[in-house]
This record gives sequence, C-alpha cells and structure tokens, in this order.
Amino acid sequence: MFNDIGPLELVTLVVLAVLVFGPEKLPKMIQDVTRTIRKIREFSESAKADIREELGPEFKDFEFEDLNPKTFIRKQLDNDELGLKEIRNGFDLKKEMAEVTDAVHGRDADSSSSGSTGGSVDMTKKREKLDADERPPYDADAT
Repeated sequence: MFNDIGPLELVTLVVLAVLVFGPEKLPKMIQDVTRTIRKIREFSESAKADIREELGPEFKDFEFEDLNPKTFIRKQLDNDELGLKEIRNGFDLKKEMAEVTDAVHGRDADSSSSGSTGGSVDMTKKREKLDADERPPYDADAT
C-alpha cells in the first residue's frame, strides 16, 4: 500500500503527526485509523464474496485482480492457448529493423551508382572545398 514511501518521508510524517495531534492524542488517532482500515478491508472482502456468490459457480476462479489490463494480458500470455509465445519469439524486431536498414542503404548506394557517378563525385569534392561560412548545396534526394 505504501511501497513508495521512503524512510525519510516516514520520519517526516511521524514528526508532523506528533506536532499536529500532540503526544497525548497520537496513540488514540493511530488506533482509530487502524480500526477504520480494518473495517474497510472487511467491507471489501464481504463485497467480493457477495459478487462471487452472485456470479455463480462458473466464475468461482474469478479474481478481481484480473480486471487490471496488465494482469489480464500477462495471464493470457502465460496461458498460451493461442500460440502467442511462438509468434512473439518468431518476430525479432531488431533483425527486421536491420534488414530494412540494409535494404535502404543498399537502395541508396544503387541509386547513386545508377545515376551520374561524376555528379556524386563532384558533390563530395564540392563539400570538401566549402569555406567555413558557406552552406552546402541543397540535395533534394537526401531529404
């Protein structure tokens, strides 16, 4: 419930509670809070039991945590009736991206070599000879 509260924050809350409620009233306040939390938990459990009872025997394995989409998907992937693990393991995104990148670079190399090779050599020579304040020529094919 309070997994993200660090030790410094906990000490700060305790000191703040002592200052606000005082050392005389603090134990009674803690008892009241724990009693309220206990009642809320009992109410929640009884509501869950009532819902399970109303749903009938076909939903006896139903867990309310399954309503969380992440938990539901994780359970379905672990169940693997549809063969999703094979699909997930068969699809390698890095490999696919590397193949696409190779194809793009191969196509760029082919298009520059199939065009006028003298033009591409001239462009590289021009880029090398540019002054510091000069801008390179605009290449519409590169964008």
